[in-house]
Amino acid sequence: MGNLKKNLEKLKHPNSRKTMTLAKKLKKSEKKDQSKLGTHIKQNLIGEKIMWFKERIPEECEVFDKEQTLKLIESYLSRFDEELEQIALKNSIGQRKNRQHASREDVINMTRKKEQDEFETCGIEIPDLMDPQQMNVLRNWNGELRFLQHFKLKRFTKKNLM
Repeated sequence: MGNLKKNLEKLKHPNSRKTMTLAKKLKKSEKKDQSKLGTHIKQNLIGEKIMWFKERIPEECEVFDKEQTLKLIESYLSRFDEELEQIALKNSIGQRKNRQHASREDVINMTRKKEQDEFETCGIEIPDLMDPQQMNVLRNWNGELRFLQHFKLKRFTKKNLM
């Protein structure tokens, strides 16, 4: 990509065919890099979610039933409660009227609302905790993102788990 930029800067006329083709190649490579970045961010989020569930599975548990899965998902949805309490406490202390950690609080509230709506409507996507083979894959996973493809993610809704 750096080579393309150098070649583009060397050319004399901005509307020449050579300039146009180099600009097109540069734009295409930038778009490809942007797409890769989006994919990596998405994989990171899925990996963090799966790691959260892996850390909270008891050692002696082989598979989860519907009740245990519902409790685990509800604790996942309320994972930000402690942080929101801390933010509220910091905002209550002091003389200022503005919110000190407004952006973080807004991000947490938007995430909670989105996940809660997902869980109540189309379902939240998590590893299949009711399948013994998937539980084994989850236990043996070391946190590397390249092994995310081995997980069979399943959508769980509140209505189905009750």
